[in-house]
Amino acid sequence: MSFIRASVAGLILSAAIIAPSLAAQTTGSLKTTPGFDLSAIDRKTNPCNDFYQYACGTWLQNNPIPADQASWGRFSELNERNRVILRDILESAAKATNRDANVQKIGDYYATCLDENTLNTKGLGTLQPYLDRIKALTNTRDLAAEIGRLHHVGLDVLFNFSSGQDFKDSSAVIGQADQGGLGLPEKDYYFRDDPKAADTRKEYVAHVARMLQLMGTSTADAQKQAETILKLETAIAKISLDITSRREPANVYHKMTMAQLRGLADSFDWTAYFKELGAPPMAELNVASPDFFKGEEALLKATSIDDWKTYLTFHLIHGQANALPLKYSEENFAFYGKYLTGAKEQRARWKRCVAMTDGDLGEALGKAYVDLTFSAEGKQRTLALVNEIEKAMGQDLDKLTWMTPATKKRAFEKLHAVTNKIGYPDQWRDYSALNIIRGDSIGNSLRANEFEIARQLAKIGKPVDRLEWQMTPPTINAYYDPQMNNINFPAGILQPPFYDQKSSPATNFGAIGSVIGHELTHGFDDQGRQFDQKGNFEDWWTVADNKAFDSRAECIVNQYSAYELPGGVHMNGKLTLGENTADNGGLRLAWIALMNSLAGKTLPKLKGFNEAQQFFLGFGQIWCTNDTVELQRLQAQTDPHAIDRYRVNGTVSNMPEFQKAFGCKTGLPMVRGGASCKVW
Repeated sequence: MSFIRASVAGLILSAAIIAPSLAAQTTGSLKTTPGFDLSAIDRKTNPCNDFYQYACGTWLQNNPIPADQASWGRFSELNERNRVILRDILESAAKATNRDANVQKIGDYYATCLDENTLNTKGLGTLQPYLDRIKALTNTRDLAAEIGRLHHVGLDVLFNFSSGQDFKDSSAVIGQADQGGLGLPEKDYYFRDDPKAADTRKEYVAHVARMLQLMGTSTADAQKQAETILKLETAIAKISLDITSRREPANVYHKMTMAQLRGLADSFDWTAYFKELGAPPMAELNVASPDFFKGEEALLKATSIDDWKTYLTFHLIHGQANALPLKYSEENFAFYGKYLTGAKEQRARWKRCVAMTDGDLGEALGKAYVDLTFSAEGKQRTLALVNEIEKAMGQDLDKLTWMTPATKKRAFEKLHAVTNKIGYPDQWRDYSALNIIRGDSIGNSLRANEFEIARQLAKIGKPVDRLEWQMTPPTINAYYDPQMNNINFPAGILQPPFYDQKSSPATNFGAIGSVIGHELTHGFDDQGRQFDQKGNFEDWWTVADNKAFDSRAECIVNQYSAYELPGGVHMNGKLTLGENTADNGGLRLAWIALMNSLAGKTLPKLKGFNEAQQFFLGFGQIWCTNDTVELQRLQAQTDPHAIDRYRVNGTVSNMPEFQKAFGCKTGLPMVRGGASCKVW
């Protein structure tokens, strides 16, 4: 799971992390966000009433959301800083002579992305062969081959196919067929009956119609086709598993033979599909949601080929919108950016091109970033902190009273088997098979998609590569992977405010330490605990321990479900259970590690704050964030993370150590007392 708002297919879990500072030559003219910011504190607020407001209130007042953002927080500040570093790398790569292959690729990709004139002049020319093939379809039997071709270049239509670790054999990679093909953020967007949901579907239809009109479709025909697309996607959504149910590993693991897959949807020509996709032969695969493919069979029989052609045409344009002429990217932003998230304007072209280069050539760009910014000393410093948090986890496990010795023994085995990856991969990705052509923006995007799809499919039938990363080195995030049983901290997040050499140890443990603890706790949250020390899906808990865990988890579910956002939307305690468990457990582990570090000593006060107060402020201030109302609603309905205010207040209100630090009395909001929740 990832530490901040991000989702990765499968079961990657969340967390943030710690950081050495960047090399001096890159930081001189760039703003560094302090790890402990006295000017952020709202001293008019009682920390026992609303600690988030106390820790961040003045910062929130002084840092409104920029027009090109839907959210602005401490992560955002660091993201902006990183973007400038990456832009400088890319601009140098675009101008350099005698470049090596990777520098050529990232430089030409970025320069081409920036060239709006060529982008607009070329129009849809590169996509025309795809559009022509879709137009030429005459029956649903031929649909499978075309979907295979579209999947081959990364288009999400009807369903998706890739590779993944076998849940029951974490050393093996198998094929994986899963649901997909929706244009709205999640299944329930098609079925909620509140006024906002109805308005969202209306706006979506209007957006689809405008996209089709940009291609030359008449207004009347575009409206009809947009309504057809909504109807078809609603049928796809109906057979899809909802986002909360997909958090349960057993719900997305169904190992089958190829014959069994074909039996679920025999109207679909799987042989033609896999040929066009370029998948290797396979005897078995994971069909994540068999009911979805059963429903697909009925859908294929009930839907005309003309309706499928309309659907495929739109999704081809939708999937490549950011690489298309500006009118397409602007319309795409109007719905997905402005309407759904509340951002007022698109980010500058260079910022989007930095993100696209990182997305398609992340390890080529990442290597240049690491060479410039990340030191061996920083890696060792981070590893030392990780070791301290892991020691704290061992102490916590040892003192548990609700876990039986048999399960506790297995928990220790898993903890001791956790591996730590810090900064960047030991083996860099080979991009030699990816052809980047200056001046061919859409082509570069499609070829990059094709390269990545081929890379993923080539894993099928081969041993798992445990050195691979799921995030690029510049990424400001971190994650735990339950099937690998490892925690991963990219170089991008190993900077202030998460870790600041100028801050006190208490502040750093509260900030970076809580992030490390968050990731480590994911190995033992409601999802992670279902995988053993080798990453295999196995119930290694006794019946009594399962029951004890579920009881404690239910407390977390109920606590966070009670939090209400503007507009009457509540947090989804079941969807956010893993992240909330990790937030609570992670901060406790960081506290234990701090106490170990101090060994009874007292740190000097910092502007009147003792070490305990510094610790909790270090934690609270990494989450200072202003969000639009639209983004909060979107997050509550689709994101496994709680909004930042409740990540802070929800966690500290469960900790007696916090209440003691700030002298909070029973009955105040930050004192849950007998109702407090604790899993780890």
